[in-house]
Amino acid sequence: MIKIKNSNRGFTLMELLIVVAIIGLLASMILVGLSSFRTRGRDARRISDVKQAQNGLEIYYAKETKYPSVPSSGEPGTIDASAGWEAVTNAIVGGGIGITQLSQDPLGKEHSYAYASESDTSNPQSYVIGVALEDSGNQALKSDLDETIFGMDCGDANADTIYCVQF
Repeated sequence: MIKIKNSNRGFTLMELLIVVAIIGLLASMILVGLSSFRTRGRDARRISDVKQAQNGLEIYYAKETKYPSVPSSGEPGTIDASAGWEAVTNAIVGGGIGITQLSQDPLGKEHSYAYASESDTSNPQSYVIGVALEDSGNQALKSDLDETIFGMDCGDANADTIYCVQF
């Protein structure tokens, strides 16, 4: 009796399913590991946006000899910081200083950037800009402001995710 060997044997369906499952598991582990890098990248962009806004405000100040004022929220001593960001965006972009736009949040969230200026004067000489970061362990949060400035809450030193700078 002669035995014939089947040399064209391929993979079974079960072997293929196991390989696909292993590849899927490895891919999901890599994607989970990369999410922290994306979060840090978005936060770095937010901090860069704040610095660009500061540059625009300095150009605006050189032309107007004041910073844009912030509309009050109606209650004495309080401001609407998101309306302040809209006001500063309109002032810088529409101020004829050569800036055509300010960046928006990388995730498209509204009201993540905030701006406040001295509210007791129509000629503000100081301001604060804040932005909400995703990573509470960001190194920039260790050197930023942590108090209420011009009516804008910049968080506290313990549980802070708001990056604020003042000029």
